[in-house]
Amino acid sequence: MARAALNPSPQKSNYKYPPNTRVLLEPYPVTRKDDILVKLSSMLIVGSVLWGPFVAYSFIKKLWCKYNVDKSTQKKMAVGAALAALCILIGPYRHRKVGKALGFRNWDVWKSWLRFVAFEVIQDTTGADPNGGDWFDLRDRQSILSIIPHGIFPFALGLAALPEEAEHAFGSFRPIVATATSLFPILRTILSWLGSVDASRGSVNKALSNGLSVGVAPGGIPEMFEGYPKPGTHPDDECALLANRKGFIRMAIRHGVPVIPVYTFGATKMFKRLQLPWVFEYISKMLRISLCLFFGQLGLPVPFRQRLLYVMGRPIFPPEMGGIVDDEVLQEQVDAMHQKFCDELIRIFDKYKDCYGWQRKRLEIV
Repeated sequence: MARAALNPSPQKSNYKYPPNTRVLLEPYPVTRKDDILVKLSSMLIVGSVLWGPFVAYSFIKKLWCKYNVDKSTQKKMAVGAALAALCILIGPYRHRKVGKALGFRNWDVWKSWLRFVAFEVIQDTTGADPNGGDWFDLRDRQSILSIIPHGIFPFALGLAALPEEAEHAFGSFRPIVATATSLFPILRTILSWLGSVDASRGSVNKALSNGLSVGVAPGGIPEMFEGYPKPGTHPDDECALLANRKGFIRMAIRHGVPVIPVYTFGATKMFKRLQLPWVFEYISKMLRISLCLFFGQLGLPVPFRQRLLYVMGRPIFPPEMGGIVDDEVLQEQVDAMHQKFCDELIRIFDKYKDCYGWQRKRLEIV
């Protein structure tokens, strides 16, 4: 596949990385056009999570009041609205082939996003053959990419999966997304064109069984509520909600697929959020949908300009599980692999935080 140029030439990183670091993608200089495209697309895509429900409600209410109709007509209107909503939600235009035909992943707007966040991907090669023979190449190996943290909005996972340019570092993978994303038509269309996988166990199993690589932000929606300004946290704390998140490890063992730890520096700083009463966090976890007040530039759903540095750690390979294994042994293997994953994540965070300018930061597994 030909390399899709973001700009005539990349902007050489001004950061000096520790030994055993391989740079996979370097940032490109941002332009005024990029800034405008990011702002407009963010208002449309990210903002739809906020304004979409209000626009739909206001339109229906206004229509209802304008035509002071009887109950029989009301029922017909309700049925018509339901059918229209159904067409919007499951329309054939959402098929992945449509996105491919449109060249969706190669649109200029996604390249603008990469430039806006100074998108950079590096790989820690500690312990690998210095000649490159042992480097784990995601472009031709099935894997589970575990991209941490989730952030207020999952930019880290989205920008690793969406632009075609990112495939040079991460290979082709399907992002695992929350079922609740289907409630937002614009977001759902983008994810459908991308070939995303629903976060249900059956859907993920099917994708891995078909030999596909998948990407996941294991902290999910609950991780949005962790870290500052949550009571008891400090601005220098970065949190990864992993202590009881072992489903992706279990999947890796079941399918014999390695897990790649990826920490994205800057992902938690693209939006700020207001600390709401604990009940909102509880309801969000129960309904698996975010009830979170967040804001970006000028108080709008436009992210602050933040450099995103993806650091790819050493792959965590699953143990050989020959034959039938009882639940107790399987759980021991899951716990052991999960601990290796957490240790590797902390190691790459501590190794690269200085060159990102986060010397005082610490990563907590919660």
